[in-house]
Amino acid sequence: MEYTRFGKTGLRVSKLGLGGAPIGGGFGEIDEAEIDRLVHEAIDLGINFIDTAPLYGSGKSEERIGRALSGGKREQVVLATKAVRCDLSYGYASTIDSVEQSLKRLRTDRIDLLQIHDVEKQPFETIVNETIPALRKLRDDGKIRFIGVTTRDLDLLKRYMLLDEFDAIQFYARYMLVDFSAEREILPLAREKDIAVVSGSIMGMGVLADDPAEFIDEGTIRAGRERMDKLRFLSGGRKGGLVEPGMRFSFGNPDIHVSLTGTIRADILRRNAAYCDGAGLRPEDERRVRELFAGYPSLFA
Repeated sequence: MEYTRFGKTGLRVSKLGLGGAPIGGGFGEIDEAEIDRLVHEAIDLGINFIDTAPLYGSGKSEERIGRALSGGKREQVVLATKAVRCDLSYGYASTIDSVEQSLKRLRTDRIDLLQIHDVEKQPFETIVNETIPALRKLRDDGKIRFIGVTTRDLDLLKRYMLLDEFDAIQFYARYMLVDFSAEREILPLAREKDIAVVSGSIMGMGVLADDPAEFIDEGTIRAGRERMDKLRFLSGGRKGGLVEPGMRFSFGNPDIHVSLTGTIRADILRRNAAYCDGAGLRPEDERRVRELFAGYPSLFA
């Protein structure tokens, strides 16, 4: 397992993190006992960054992760969650309540990284005037250690980064083999400000693994497959053959501190962990990828 410094937080994190969305049950049936084993195996593999949110399964992901980490394993991980659910208010009081409820579900007295979830769905003024002050208060009280922000909207993310309020950022489907739009402005700015970077959906919500999520529209799937056709030199024609190069592409960027894998299957977890060994794409392959997709628009609007 490869590790890196998590920006200005100084935390040492595994470059592969466990994403909690599938653990909430939104991607299929859940075996409760299997989730405990999955989280324990992640830790045994050296994964020490776990990311979840109240939105995932309406709190079920946090509950299941909290249960799996009870009994002493909590101290072995950097635990990240989010506030608030995007269907609820991001006001001061509701933000405080969201974090208090997360602490209970996670069975812990503090959260290492608390991220404002999907800020594109809330007014900027509400985030600045109510959500951020609430998180500052929680940090002062010792209930959270560091503050982050998440969105897929890179222009909006840059606006938040310029506030100098955040220790970490998270985007998804913005740094992967066929769409590396995050490196135009976001990654250089994060490096300049020493902001930690978490990248989700590095397989394009399943598109690059030939297993797109059910909610992905046909136009996006077709566009993704057209781009994948250009990468046959990486896949060797194998089904799902872009998983390894896709993982290595993300792990190989020193400005991406954590790449998330979201799964409830131990075999997939073990496979992805095996790619986090410090070996990125071959330099000639990475050059070819960049030449192919330089200037391409984002795959996901």
